[in-house]
Amino acid sequence: MPLAEFNRGVLRHDWGDPRIAEFADNLDRVNAIAQRSDGFIWQLPEADMDAAQNDPAGPLGGNPRTASTLSVWRDLACLERFVFHTLHKRFHDRRATWFAQGQGLRLVLWPVPEGHLPDIAEAVERFDLLAREGDSDAAFGWDHARRLAAEGRL
Repeated sequence: MPLAEFNRGVLRHDWGDPRIAEFADNLDRVNAIAQRSDGFIWQLPEADMDAAQNDPAGPLGGNPRTASTLSVWRDLACLERFVFHTLHKRFHDRRATWFAQGQGLRLVLWPVPEGHLPDIAEAVERFDLLAREGDSDAAFGWDHARRLAAEGRL
């Protein structure tokens, strides 16, 4: 079953700050790896994500330090291979270097129908649902996703 993934965080420093240059300078490289990965279906285009992140009236609040990704994957195994077994892992492991601490939830996963491409409003709705109610079959984190997959429900 296809799986949507939305992550969001707030950078410690502005996008142009040299203290986050390693992160910023590798985004295109990591996204290219994702797009070539087995099971990758779609990612919200960078221009659309930038517009959503910088819209003060939008669901992401217009914080110029926001960094987010919205993507769809064929299944959990494919997403996990990308996140934990490619160059992405190096950046994932060092996220505290670039992202402000104490933000709480940073990732939500949810199943999507075949062919469905979520928008930012849907992603934020799922993010907020997980933050408010915890793991459910409608919005969940890694551990719950692994349980659902082990049970054959994802």
